[in-house]
Amino acid sequence: MLDIFRGLKNLVKYVGNPIDCVHTKDIPEDVLNTYCWIQSTYTLKSLFLKKQGVSVPYPGIGNSDGDASDKKHYKYYQWVCFCLFFQAILFYTPRWLWKSWEGGKIHALIMDLDIGICSEAEKKQKKKLLLDYLWENLRYHNWWAYRYYVCELLALINVIGQMFLMNRFFDGEFMTFGLDVIDYMETDQEDRMDPMIYIFPRMTKCTFFKYGSSGEVEKHDAICILPLNVVNEKIYIFLWFWFILLTFLTMLTLIYRVVIIFSPRMRVYLFRMRFRLVRRDAIEIIVRRSKMGDWFLLYLLGENIDTVIFRDVVQDLANRLGHNQHHRVPGLKGEIQDA
Repeated sequence: MLDIFRGLKNLVKYVGNPIDCVHTKDIPEDVLNTYCWIQSTYTLKSLFLKKQGVSVPYPGIGNSDGDASDKKHYKYYQWVCFCLFFQAILFYTPRWLWKSWEGGKIHALIMDLDIGICSEAEKKQKKKLLLDYLWENLRYHNWWAYRYYVCELLALINVIGQMFLMNRFFDGEFMTFGLDVIDYMETDQEDRMDPMIYIFPRMTKCTFFKYGSSGEVEKHDAICILPLNVVNEKIYIFLWFWFILLTFLTMLTLIYRVVIIFSPRMRVYLFRMRFRLVRRDAIEIIVRRSKMGDWFLLYLLGENIDTVIFRDVVQDLANRLGHNQHHRVPGLKGEIQDA
């Protein structure tokens, strides 16, 4: 957390103060800046389409006719850093959850076999330990694999939920933000409102009230510059496209998982495509005699173990399954379960 605030402090050095307001000498500068930063600023919706430098000094800035519905208030900018930090926590949650559920199983089963540089006696002993574990715990990995799939589902829910969270954060303007930017770039910019300026204005209005010398309430109108919005618009336009990409890729991944769950033939094909050294008949035996969770565990082990060692382990497991037409399920004394 401390590193985040240090980064924000360094960022301020490049973009200036978070807010600078033009005001009269009657109001101390720090007071007005602090007030407008805390209480939020606003623009006028009807003035965004006016020609800059002719009708208005800046899009959304001009004389107000007193219509409260024409004002667009900006209350988000003081919360951007906290919101980004909260989003980072949400994105990390599925990974943390899987690490907790996984419990270091893959690391424990690898036993440094990913290096492949060890004596033949040590290699043989470790392969036997791994093979014995796979044999004794065959058909017990479904729930373990489904937990991984649940984390992937949570990742999809998270990215979609964050799209709606950001949409609420920006008063309903974020959901179509990227599309609006693309549309703006492809049309005559003089005839359209810049969506980045509309959501992340560089210049806004602020109204400050105080008592005058005679006790009357005085209204002071100020123009405020928001340098940080130059950075904010780049951050959130990137996040919009990143969220869309993540949603698309995560949905494809979940479809892929569903196909794996319901199609043993697809498991054989994927295993064969990924691990070319393993014989096809060995893969077919394992897929036919085991469950989806066992296949998933073997697939992860294959990505982390030396290819030659993994080939030997899979072949030995297939041979053992082939020679034992009935596999005794551990924990159920005297009961034989047909594979």
